[in-house]
Amino acid sequence: MQKQDFAKRTMQFGLRIIRVVESLPNLQTARVIGNQLLRAGTAVGANYRSALRGRSRADFVAKMGIVEEECDEALYWMQMLIEAGIVKASRLSELLREANEIIAIVVSSIRTARAGKGSPKSDLRNPK
Repeated sequence: MQKQDFAKRTMQFGLRIIRVVESLPNLQTARVIGNQLLRAGTAVGANYRSALRGRSRADFVAKMGIVEEECDEALYWMQMLIEAGIVKASRLSELLREANEIIAIVVSSIRTARAGKGSPKSDLRNPK
């Protein structure tokens, strides 16, 4: 998957999270969990953009680790909404699947970068 395609995918993920949070019932618990979900879900795309601008392979790997953490946290908060009975599992099933796919792609990208494969832009600017 191309970097631009994945950047768009992570942004769409964040937008879908926004729509879910906006549709939550007006309950204190839903607001608290929704705020946490909103922060984590929208941070996925923002941190991916930051990773693409990493100054080194190590910087890229570190920032992609943050993408992984934020997406995993979004999964947690979606599962919390389901377990608390605030949202039906069927309503979030596609979003949960997308979060798991994003995590799998990010983990694979981290492994590739750690192995020294590929050629991030930063390596082209600063040849060893």
